[in-house]
Amino acid sequence: MPLAPIASEALSKIAVGIDRPEDVVVGPDGRVFASDHQCAVAEIFPDGSFKRLGPKGGAPNGLNMDRQGRILIANFGLYDQEEGPLQRFDPATGKHETLLAEVGGMRLTSSNYPVMDAAGNIWCANSTHAETWPQALDGRTDGFIFVLRPDGSSSIVAEGLKFPNGMALSADEKTLYCAQTSGADVMAFPILPGGRLGRGERYGPVLGLLQQAGEPAPDHNDLGYTDGVGMDAEGNVWVCLPAANKIVAILPSLEMVTVIHDPSGEIVNHPTNVTWGGADLKDLYIGSIRADYVLKGRSSVAGEPLIHQR
Repeated sequence: MPLAPIASEALSKIAVGIDRPEDVVVGPDGRVFASDHQCAVAEIFPDGSFKRLGPKGGAPNGLNMDRQGRILIANFGLYDQEEGPLQRFDPATGKHETLLAEVGGMRLTSSNYPVMDAAGNIWCANSTHAETWPQALDGRTDGFIFVLRPDGSSSIVAEGLKFPNGMALSADEKTLYCAQTSGADVMAFPILPGGRLGRGERYGPVLGLLQQAGEPAPDHNDLGYTDGVGMDAEGNVWVCLPAANKIVAILPSLEMVTVIHDPSGEIVNHPTNVTWGGADLKDLYIGSIRADYVLKGRSSVAGEPLIHQR
């Protein structure tokens, strides 16, 4: 089915009052959880209300889920000048734990987004080791991707990246896609046996402009700072462009199309991640680092099922 644009007016605000809801994850039972700066994770109920779960600490960022229903949390601790580990929270028991705080001799300062594959590998980005995260938007290449394998081993599997951010797996799990925020693009990495990655290459076009030092600021609608990415069932890679209040998709043909754009930011305000849920996986949820709400709407194309949704 063709990928149809979504009008911002067709989206509803839910979980109003939530704090920094950067991402959303939907469990196989339909329960909806979002990042919240005031706790480990917030559960969003069908009536749009929400409840905070787990302890406060750092800045919960990208979320995902394992097959046991436990929520994987990439903690972007740099936001609060804290550590930024990979964590896990179990809604059934309330257990909150750190899975990984250091990899390859490097402390995790800005874990950004985790995704789990069928083999049990957890892939996650660490965006930067800059003193503050805005400094890292200058194009420096100190970001990396790491993996936590089911046997407990971990390693850095890609480095020299420009603020690696959101990630998604292809349906066949042969490719890992990762947004480079200060590259205004998405990278594609071949997944190799044993929880390793091959050499990454740009996937599709550069997605917009970047602010250049000493030059006039571009129109915000043209800014291409990439954030979260998501894979739909048709093989389209959705990419959030928060500074432009826009969500685009890279088609299998490598053409870019705009799916959602709200120039005013009155509804779609700094979107950071897209997630699908519902019985048909066409319920669309959009997180944000600026809005105090999550957006919900309907997508013309279903999301590619994540490991916990299969």
